[in-house]
Amino acid sequence: MDAAALPLSVSLAVLAAAVTHATWNAIAHGIKDQVLAFGLIGAGSIAVSVPLVVVAQFPLGACWPYLLGSVFIHVFYNLLLMRSYRYGQFGQVYPLARGISPLVVTVLAAAFAAERPAPPQIAGVLVVSCGLALLVLAGWRKRLDSVPSSGSGSVRAPGRAALIAAGATGLTIAAYTTVDGLGVRLSGSATGYIGWLMLLESLCVPAWALARRRDVVRGTSPRVLVSGVLAGVLSLLAYGLVLWAQTRGPLAPIAALRETSVIFGAIIGTVVFGEPFGRSRIAATVLVVLGVLLLSAR
Repeated sequence: MDAAALPLSVSLAVLAAAVTHATWNAIAHGIKDQVLAFGLIGAGSIAVSVPLVVVAQFPLGACWPYLLGSVFIHVFYNLLLMRSYRYGQFGQVYPLARGISPLVVTVLAAAFAAERPAPPQIAGVLVVSCGLALLVLAGWRKRLDSVPSSGSGSVRAPGRAALIAAGATGLTIAAYTTVDGLGVRLSGSATGYIGWLMLLESLCVPAWALARRRDVVRGTSPRVLVSGVLAGVLSLLAYGLVLWAQTRGPLAPIAALRETSVIFGAIIGTVVFGEPFGRSRIAATVLVVLGVLLLSAR
């Protein structure tokens, strides 16, 4: 079926999710111990998902293969994201991980959901992806230029590791976005779906993280503990908005619009982490804004 332009309410919800998503990722990146960070994020997600599970309608049986498959993919996503933040700068790995998914989701949505975006939406996805690619290339070049060359080529290893981890993270994002887009439409309750998804997903990572960091948790400052749990709450809110949007619009444009979080992430990287914004990021921002306008064209 042909995919229509996104309704204004859906676009606003996804943009709100983008801001929220960039915020919780910045909080996660700011906690030096990444295993601890994602354990705390999982704990925060559990705290919010339990009331949703209790109050919301139980998801219909047809969605459960998708929901359980998404839980499996999300666990790998979290592990890969932890590794990405260990190897690379926030402004470098975040746009790469997020930027891969819109193009992949476009292909997967056509194959599995029979969604064929209209020409303006296809152009919007491509323009947004070009803007994100510009951010990646700019950050990658600055990273390599900042490392003294020893003539052996070994100085590129950390950058290559970040590239591989962030690229793999992007593929898992595309996978769970498509799986959840199909599953939530069969659930009968977007709220129930997100509650069960985040509860089951979050039970895995915190249990593993806290088992490895029992001593670290006891010595962690209350500020770090609270910020990590807050990031978990924000992560559920961000993805909940996206899942709601996927019940009311086509997957590919929503995936592309969601990745405007990269621009907000770039702003956070500059303001909070002192990473340069520069002309490349300004150009990328202009491209992404143009892509967003195309996604909303009728």
